[in-house]
Amino acid sequence: MTIIDMHSHFFPMSDAAHAEAAERDGLPWLKPTGAGEGMIMVGGREFRPVREALWNPAARIEDLDRNGIDMQVICATPVMFGYARPARDAAETAKRFNDQAVEMAAHDSRRLKALAQVPLQDVDLACAEASRAMATGHLGVQIGNHLGNAYLDDERLLTFLTHCAEIGAAVLVHPWDMMARERMPKYMLPWLVAMPAETQLSILSLILSGAFERLPKSLRLCFAHGGGSFAFLLGRVENAWAQRDIVRVDCPNPPSSYLDRFYVDSAVFSPDSLQLVVDVLGEDRVMLGSDHPFPLGEEAIGQLVGTHDRLSGAAKAKILGGNAARWLALEEVAAA
Repeated sequence: MTIIDMHSHFFPMSDAAHAEAAERDGLPWLKPTGAGEGMIMVGGREFRPVREALWNPAARIEDLDRNGIDMQVICATPVMFGYARPARDAAETAKRFNDQAVEMAAHDSRRLKALAQVPLQDVDLACAEASRAMATGHLGVQIGNHLGNAYLDDERLLTFLTHCAEIGAAVLVHPWDMMARERMPKYMLPWLVAMPAETQLSILSLILSGAFERLPKSLRLCFAHGGGSFAFLLGRVENAWAQRDIVRVDCPNPPSSYLDRFYVDSAVFSPDSLQLVVDVLGEDRVMLGSDHPFPLGEEAIGQLVGTHDRLSGAAKAKILGGNAARWLALEEVAAA
């Protein structure tokens, strides 16, 4: 069995020219702080302390070896998205970061794979960069869960998702730019409260809008962090759909009938939470995802799944690798 971690992040170390320009223009960049550590900066502001595995593929492989992980998928740290920037500037930045991701994965192409970022604010540029990135070795894309006040049921984003289905790109939806930050100024509450809510909102925007009725069934879509609060609150949504016509006005079928249209990862950090996710979504729809190498990720990658005492051996095999191989279409990649 090949064990695949399909949700991890990278951020390339900034050279002097990029660091100077990013600091001046208020953009994200990575500053080394010594002894295998660094600081993600946004302009001149410190954003997050990080460690070497984020930018050094050799250090990342050491982490994978220590945890018995055969393959890991890297994707942009969400602060890199740049959706508020002019579209052509964001497209140029996405191209540079995507090429750096391929370069990082080339350190060991059997062990490291990549998902691209795109300038989602311009659907034509986003589709073009997704296609270009796939041609250079990416297996799909990672996108944020919204674009300003537009969620995944927005016509532009549906056009992009349809394009991803057409070119065979896996899509990871990652929460970012969390809601109501002004009400959660302390204790990392945006990451603890708003982030799961953002992900549930993303899923429901596709279900209740009827978007899944229009999107190709070939679209391979995954929502990070166990789908956020979706699994726990699906019963509430089902009840609302049954009782209120304003909930089902655009959604012709019960919300639970769309569970076979997307995957979630296992980054939920509790055996009971993982069991709930598997019970609701099914063992064919959950994949190992660690959020490595961030402190809010799974420190011992795969341990939650591997040591779970209520999952069968067959379920563990699917979650630890089989489902991700299907989501990433690795068989097709190998055949090509």
